Amino acid sequence: MEAKAKPYVIVVIIQLIYTGMFVVSKAAFNQGMNTFVFIFYRQAAASILLLPVALLFERKNLRSLSSGLLLRMFFYALIGSTFSLNLYNVSMKFTSATVASATANSLPVITFCFALLLRMEVVNIKSSSGIAKLAGVSLCLAGVFFIAFYVGPGLSPIKNHHAFASDHDSTPRNVTSRVTWIKGTFLMLLANMAWSLWIVLQAGLLKEYPNKMLVTMVQCVFSAIQSFVVAVVAERDFSMWKLRLDVSLLGIVYTGFVVTGVTYYLQAWCVEMKGPVFFAVWTPLSFVFTIFCSSFFLGEIVHLGSIIGGILLVGGLYSMLWGKGKETKIMPCSDLNTMDSAQDGISHHKSQEEETRSTSLAEQV
Repeated sequence: MEAKAKPYVIVVIIQLIYTGMFVVSKAAFNQGMNTFVFIFYRQAAASILLLPVALLFERKNLRSLSSGLLLRMFFYALIGSTFSLNLYNVSMKFTSATVASATANSLPVITFCFALLLRMEVVNIKSSSGIAKLAGVSLCLAGVFFIAFYVGPGLSPIKNHHAFASDHDSTPRNVTSRVTWIKGTFLMLLANMAWSLWIVLQAGLLKEYPNKMLVTMVQCVFSAIQSFVVAVVAERDFSMWKLRLDVSLLGIVYTGFVVTGVTYYLQAWCVEMKGPVFFAVWTPLSFVFTIFCSSFFLGEIVHLGSIIGGILLVGGLYSMLWGKGKETKIMPCSDLNTMDSAQDGISHHKSQEEETRSTSLAEQV
C-alpha cells in the first residue's frame, strides 16, 4: 500500500469499526441485554486490556499520581464515561443505531458551546469564521429536532432475514412509541453534552499531567468500578448478568477490546499523520455505513426524519470545522484557544470509546 493512501484506508477502517460498535451494541440491547450491565462489562474488558499495558510501560510514573489528581480523574470518569456511556446506551435502546451514529457528529459543536461558556473559545460574529461556527450550532440543533419530531416515510429493510434478529427487537416508530423516541433522542443529546464537557475538562487535565496512557487507564478503571455500582442498583436480578455465547458477549468483546485496543491506536496514528481535522471530516462516513448496516443486520426501518436530521448534523460539523480552520489560519499561534489544544492533547490513545469512546472525539473537536 502506498504511503499516501494509507491514512485514507485507515480512516475508513476506523469508521467501519465504529459502525460495528453501533450495530453490535444495538443488537445486544435488542436481545435483552441490560444496558447498565453491558457498560460495566465493556469498561471492565477495557480495563483488563489497558491496566497491564499501563503497568508495563508507565510503572515508574505511578507515584506521580497525587491524591488530588486521582480525585479529579474519578469525577472526570464519572462524567465522561460512566454517566455519558450509560445514558448514551439507554438512549440507543429507545431509538436506533442510525440515530446514535448521526448524533456523534454533534460532539465538536457541543464542545465548542461548552468552551464558549467557560471562556476558552471566542466568537467574532462579524467574521466569516464566527458566522460559520454559529451556523454549525444552529444546524446541530435543527438536526436534533428533526430526528426527534419528524418521522417521515420509512425505508424498508434491505432484506427480510437479519443476522441479529430477535424477539426483543424494537418495533418501528409509530404513535405509541413516539414519546419514547423523542425522550431517547434528547437523552442522547444529553449524553453527548456530558461527553463534550469531559473533553473540555480533559484538555486542562492533560496540560497539567500530559501522560495520556495513565490518565486513560486510571479513568477507565474508575469508570468500571462506578459502572458496577450503577449496574448493581439498576439490575438486581443477577441472572441477567450471566454471559452467554450470543451477540451480547460479542458486543462486550468487540467494544472492550477491538474498539479500545485497535481503533484508538489507529486513530492516534491517523491524527498524528494527518491532523485532527482530517480525522473529523471522515466522521459522517460512519453515519452512512450505519444506515445500511442497521437495516441489513438489524432490520431497522430508517425514517426520512433521521436521514434529514443526520444530514443537518453533518452540515453543522463541517460548518464548525470550516470556521475553526479559517480562524486558525488568521490567528497567530499564541492566540489559538483551548479547543485546539484539546485536539492535540487528546491525540489518543483516544476515549478510550470510552474513555473508551471519549478521548477519540476530543481529537475531532
